[in-house]
Amino acid sequence: MRRTTIALAGIALTAGLALALAAGPATAKDGDVLVAGRCTHSSTSKLKLSEEDGRIEVEFEVDQNRNGVRWTVALSRDGRRIARLARTTRPPSGSFEARIVTANRAGADVISGRAVSSSGEICRARATFG
Repeated sequence: MRRTTIALAGIALTAGLALALAAGPATAKDGDVLVAGRCTHSSTSKLKLSEEDGRIEVEFEVDQNRNGVRWTVALSRDGRRIARLARTTRPPSGSFEARIVTANRAGADVISGRAVSSSGEICRARATFG
């Protein structure tokens, strides 16, 4: 009887872990576009596009693991700049997020983010929405 209980507990634990891993981060929902970017050094970046009231919510995130580093961010749609922002990495993770909401034009929209740190590191990400 004890072995059966232990075996069932092990199966339940394994199933629970599998469900938790399959769910992934809670930040992306159906219809969102989430892509990993590329950086010239050790930072990481990602770009997330979501529908928001008929418009496109753009979230470009860079994680450098260092606090207090200034970055200049440019966001573009179909090759034309739609935002230029300054961001500084913050605790606890040493990251920043640049967020805007822009028009959702007819057809596919190609959204790109580019961030340059004060030391010259460059991070980029690009995704298509629609």
